[in-house]
Amino acid sequence: MSEKQDKRELFALLKLMRKYNLKQTEDLLKQEANLTEDLDEELLAKTPPPLPDEENPDMLFGIYEDLCNFIEESLDIYKHELSMVLYPLLVHIFIKLMDCGCEEKAHKLIEEFGPQQLYYYQNDIKVLSEIRKVSQMETCDLITALKNEKFTIRISRDSLSLFKRHTQDKRFDLVNQIVSKYFHFDLYEGAARNKEQCEATAGAITGEAKRTDNKIRVYYGLLKDIDFQSLNTPPDEEEEVDGDGIDRPKKKKPKKDPLFSKKSKLDPNAPPYDRIPLPELKDADKMEKMKAMREALKRVPLGKNSLPSCCFYTVLNGSGTVTCAEISDDSTMLALGFSDSNIKIFSLTPSKLREIKSADQLKDIDRDADDVLVRMMDDRTAESARNLYGHCGPVYRCAFSPEKVLLLSCSEDSTLRLWCMHTWTCIVVYKGHLHPIWDVRFAPHGHYFASCSMDKTARLWSTDSHQPLRIFTGHLSDVDCVQFHPNSNYIATGSSDRTVRLWDCLSGQSVRLMTGHKSTICCLSFSKCGRYLASGSSDNRVLIWDLSHGQLVAQCKHTAALHTITFSRDGTLLASGGLDCVLALWDFLKLIEDYSISSNQSSHNPEVLEGESYLLRSFSTKSSPFLNLHFTRRNLLLAVGFYKS
Repeated sequence: MSEKQDKRELFALLKLMRKYNLKQTEDLLKQEANLTEDLDEELLAKTPPPLPDEENPDMLFGIYEDLCNFIEESLDIYKHELSMVLYPLLVHIFIKLMDCGCEEKAHKLIEEFGPQQLYYYQNDIKVLSEIRKVSQMETCDLITALKNEKFTIRISRDSLSLFKRHTQDKRFDLVNQIVSKYFHFDLYEGAARNKEQCEATAGAITGEAKRTDNKIRVYYGLLKDIDFQSLNTPPDEEEEVDGDGIDRPKKKKPKKDPLFSKKSKLDPNAPPYDRIPLPELKDADKMEKMKAMREALKRVPLGKNSLPSCCFYTVLNGSGTVTCAEISDDSTMLALGFSDSNIKIFSLTPSKLREIKSADQLKDIDRDADDVLVRMMDDRTAESARNLYGHCGPVYRCAFSPEKVLLLSCSEDSTLRLWCMHTWTCIVVYKGHLHPIWDVRFAPHGHYFASCSMDKTARLWSTDSHQPLRIFTGHLSDVDCVQFHPNSNYIATGSSDRTVRLWDCLSGQSVRLMTGHKSTICCLSFSKCGRYLASGSSDNRVLIWDLSHGQLVAQCKHTAALHTITFSRDGTLLASGGLDCVLALWDFLKLIEDYSISSNQSSHNPEVLEGESYLLRSFSTKSSPFLNLHFTRRNLLLAVGFYKS
């Protein structure tokens, strides 16, 4: 029998003796007093502590309503910054009421004041309204984030002084306690921000980014191109003179290859080439890069008066089944992922997909031949499409390696798979994520790849190791998309916590935190110069960020959620497509020119350009949302979507 049960039975016996006026000894009276004290403490431990008189539910309602009225009556110059405190304060009062067992009062608070919050917090208000028990709060990402992280509000010194003076004059001790524990005011000197400036960087779960989050230097420049001339240098022809001194006819000097005529300049903002170990290129890889550069010489320059042609690939009978689409860098192959765990590879050229010959047949091949790779492929196995089976859940993303030999895929089954395009088989299964993996991308220089998952992390991998090299932690919800920087030294991630982060692959540190989206970030794309990052979200907007300072440059609006964005090969246009079945082309070159002129480098109130004036053209499909956009090396725009009946 337990000790607690013994105490309860003895206490019941003493009560029975008192009922029948039985005589109790002095020892029994002392024992009864001790038992009463022990049982009272046990009862108190099970009962939530009551709120103090000044913090009871009715008083909390009055305090919050008073703050709303105070902010509404404030001068317009301070009103918009002061209003930023209302949402996090409402959430923390709700949490306090729930913790104290006042569930009905907590929901009444949300019902009364929730609709008054800004539009981009309404989904969070809906999440709070569905919480009925304290146990449900432990599994809510929103509440966990707000309890563990301080809500950041960028505010002028004058606005903060007004707020503190009001709470002190009214003796709102609870408000002051919440503010000191759960708020971080990022102070700046100067005039308070207006409504547009406040909303431009607001919307994330934990408020705005602190200015100190974006102070670390970022090497956003591009790496120096490899020296192709050493691989294939045209020999210089010298004048030949015979032994008798008789001049022979001069041979014409060969025309200089335009590929070698341009010397690559070292970007002052570029990282050292050996900052992270990059794989040494084989001769075959160098030849492939040389081929890409020759194609780039024939690139069509794009601009306001020279828009790209667009070729749209429609997947029929794919509504509800096709989950992702990816085109290889040389625009020769298309990979589709399906909800039934299948991956299908299509050839976009007359050349069919062949399989490597058997080991016995490979013995007879001349290994020194220039076309040895072509000879290794078996023409009898040529097909226009290939199927890859191995995942046991929907495939959410496919990614081709730069040399087009490997393919990566990620799935709901929490695994990454590496496929060989020569044997059409899975050669590695990478395990490490704990939940479904939403995105995976190869580095532009190969060897490395990055993934992101529902487990709130992104990870850096290499093809020669089955363990992740880096684990990037800091997001407060699902990490939905990932993208490599053109110099392979950084990766960008977009999350359901409505923030975009830039991570250093060398240190694993977050070097940029960018806030401004009002919903989940769905896609990312770096500009060709490496300085700017575009992010598309289900809030129907594309935001352009300057990585040198981490500040917002411009916003471009769609009519529905964004699904794919990409820059043209010459970096002059930005193309975006989404669930509104609209392809939009934006004049990125003009946008950056205007930003360079008007930029004041002020981190607390940057001027955000409106993208409507930079929209060059929009094209609508009949009923086909966009899955992927891709510019070829000659600036032809390829699009992939599925027909939605």
